[in-house]
Amino acid sequence: MRIVAWNCNMALGRKFEALMQLRPDVAIVSECASPHGLRHAGSPDGAAHSSVWIGANKHKGLAVLAFNGYAASLAEPYHRTLRWIAPVHIRGPVELNLLAVWAQNWSAGITRKHQMGPLRRALGKYREFLAERPAIVAGDFNSNLIWDKPGWRNNHMTNVETMRRLGLVSAYHAIRGETEGQEREPTLYWRDRRKDGPTYHIDYVFLPESWIARVTELEIGGFEEWCGAGLSDHVPVVVQVGV
Repeated sequence: MRIVAWNCNMALGRKFEALMQLRPDVAIVSECASPHGLRHAGSPDGAAHSSVWIGANKHKGLAVLAFNGYAASLAEPYHRTLRWIAPVHIRGPVELNLLAVWAQNWSAGITRKHQMGPLRRALGKYREFLAERPAIVAGDFNSNLIWDKPGWRNNHMTNVETMRRLGLVSAYHAIRGETEGQEREPTLYWRDRRKDGPTYHIDYVFLPESWIARVTELEIGGFEEWCGAGLSDHVPVVVQVGV
């Protein structure tokens, strides 16, 4: 199973071919327009088998796209107040529950100090969903340990620990052997989109810990191919897990 998490920074239609070159089975795409018009637009078999999309702006939401015999459907209950976080059933050669994330940690009056962010609230509301079968949490978390402060309710490591208790670990950190906050490979080239500008690691794929031994490939997209080429300020995270 090949999983791709990428914030496409809008306009996925003209970037769809680049996404397809990653050969995803399941793609979690943030800042994505409604995928209705993407069917037959360069996917390996002519169309995504299925897709889930949530958002208030048809040009900028969160999508889960499924290919190669996989199908995606929005799970119930779906808590619409947790905007841009989608519980998705994935069916196919591997069946699992996916919590797709585009975490807006500083929107709608949220403050990291006093309020729980959307992902922390989602991990509570969707706890049973994540526990009922193998689960993945993936997407743009917009967070990293480097911004954590003692006592803040929206700390990154609080979410990491919550997922650890659910048996989920970051594929990047487990495979690379790096610690949170010390990542050598960024996923966001912020603001200036320059290789020597501000960079952060804020996009993640959390897998069941028992799956880590079955990961056959983990790739963080390169700057030149994705940001230097003008596709996005984020690069994709790609995880291949042996079925």
